[in-house]
Amino acid sequence: MILHTLPHITVETGPKPTATIIWLHGLGADGHDFEPIVPQLGLPADLAVRFIFPHAPSMPVTLNGGYIMPAWYDIKQTDLGIEHDKSGIKASASDIQLLIEKEQMRGIKANRIILAGFSQGAAMSLHIGLRQESALAGIMSLSGYLLLPDQMAQFKPAALNTPIFMAHGINDPVVPYALGDKTRRKLVDAGCPVEWHSYPMQHSVCAEEIRHIGKWITSTFSAD
Repeated sequence: MILHTLPHITVETGPKPTATIIWLHGLGADGHDFEPIVPQLGLPADLAVRFIFPHAPSMPVTLNGGYIMPAWYDIKQTDLGIEHDKSGIKASASDIQLLIEKEQMRGIKANRIILAGFSQGAAMSLHIGLRQESALAGIMSLSGYLLLPDQMAQFKPAALNTPIFMAHGINDPVVPYALGDKTRRKLVDAGCPVEWHSYPMQHSVCAEEIRHIGKWITSTFSAD
């Protein structure tokens, strides 16, 4: 069976990878955005990981005057906590789910897969990761937020035990820190194990954060 998946970049840290990280970029970016971070993570030499950086489809984004750009879903207003693009989210979730299934077909079990993302990609990672029948190894949300918060009942029981790494810039003008923290509180209240980090930065990723990500990835895959 051949699965036709999103175009993506693949980086492997060693031969015969035993774990996979699917990393979703933010609005207007592409799969190349986080590719340079891989060697900065400081992962153990004996941990062979396959990084997959998919490219989001291009679509008109309402908030940006209908300008066509790579996006996982449309954004209609500056308040990211409301009025989410249900059809766009559903379509992208289906595409990303195929990437997860393809890795499983290659012999990587669900508990050896981390779903990660930044901004829009982080929101998608939480949305998809918490709806898995079989829990993933982890979910990583960088400067993200919760999509469709009124649909948390759709979270799967097994997925609620998935370790979640959340990080956010205190001065983020795009995805407000308060929205990220609100997401954290909702997930904790739902019983999710969340590791939370905040940094004195805006809507970006910093060196200290990258070090924390590397340690979390190493710990998460070592725990299996």
